[in-house]
Amino acid sequence: MAGHGRAPGVVACCVLLLAGLVGCGGRPAPDSQTAAVQQVLDRRAAAVLAGNRPAFLATEARTADAGGRPAADAAEFDHLRGVPLAAWSYRVTALHRTGDRASADAELRYRVKDYDRAPVTAARVLRLTRTDGRWYVSADEPAKRAGEQLWEQGAVETVRGTHSLVLGVGQPGEVLRAYAELADRSVPAVTDAWGTDWVRHVVVLVPRSLEGMAGLLGAPASGYRGIAAVTTGEAGGTTRAPADRIIVNPDAYGVLGDLGKQVVLRHETTHVATRAHTTAATPLWLSEGYADWVGYRGSGRTPGEVAPELARSIARGQVPAALPRDTDFAFSEDADALAQAYESGWLACRMIADRWGEARLNAFYRAVGDHRTRSGAVESALRHTLGMNLETFTRQWRAYLGTQLG
Repeated sequence: MAGHGRAPGVVACCVLLLAGLVGCGGRPAPDSQTAAVQQVLDRRAAAVLAGNRPAFLATEARTADAGGRPAADAAEFDHLRGVPLAAWSYRVTALHRTGDRASADAELRYRVKDYDRAPVTAARVLRLTRTDGRWYVSADEPAKRAGEQLWEQGAVETVRGTHSLVLGVGQPGEVLRAYAELADRSVPAVTDAWGTDWVRHVVVLVPRSLEGMAGLLGAPASGYRGIAAVTTGEAGGTTRAPADRIIVNPDAYGVLGDLGKQVVLRHETTHVATRAHTTAATPLWLSEGYADWVGYRGSGRTPGEVAPELARSIARGQVPAALPRDTDFAFSEDADALAQAYESGWLACRMIADRWGEARLNAFYRAVGDHRTRSGAVESALRHTLGMNLETFTRQWRAYLGTQLG
């Protein structure tokens, strides 16, 4: 887990998702039943993309009751109508069959029209039954440990902004429009700080509650209580823009003031903008510190207002000896220590911008992400962009903490 957009008492984070499949000799040879199931899913995908409800229902198994109603997935088809889709497809990766019943592991790939240049990829499990020699879908569910899709939680309402698309479930239209307005202000603010080499629009998902947010992430709700938003996407180094999603926790986000809400949206938008340059070589103090730096940039807030926990620690004579480790960003019961980690990263980025300029800060961020491995990434980038080693940078950063917060 990486990424965080923070306001006092509330945090946000970024989740990186990867997937893969290997076949014998690079070309798996499916049996005839696997091919038959794939054909059913191809028809199902075409129906979703075309918005053809009768064609979709023709792929659904019928219930055993007297009415012979289609499976519950029909409701999810209706919930999808608010989502502007550009692509939708399934790929069967494994079939587990016993007689006329089967379970298919599949990869769902879809794109939102005008917003996704690369697809969202979701692991799914489809239950199927065979009747008169034909396969029908009786259930289409997230795979184990995979997140739900928003339309599985209810009917999706869509609000288009100038630079944003907001998809919500169980939220009033005016609430979704307010999210779009905030996102529309965030995109140009992030572009002004980072530059234009990103898609310059965002997709924001607003579920009904904290539990809905956790469902989208495939995780327990207890792990996200107090977190205002997260960003999901595929990390780094690709020329295609990944299909990032900013997922809001309406419970935590709703208690923020106007500045806090804007900071969180700017922070998460920064993760979208910097995604291609955020890699395994990028430490969390840099990715989170930079996103917070953009979030608070131009806000007029003082270091003491943005970093109160670190200021209290320094007032007690406890100056951090080193930049935060990735493990310092793990969510735990020690909220003060977590806050200090984020505040330390923010002040490191702020120091670079203050002393060497914003262009050099951006160059440093890119140089770290361009390194092949974590080992030596920061050290190399410091030498090439700031002309110093890590020991000197850390010493200057510790002194900067004292002058800004002491």
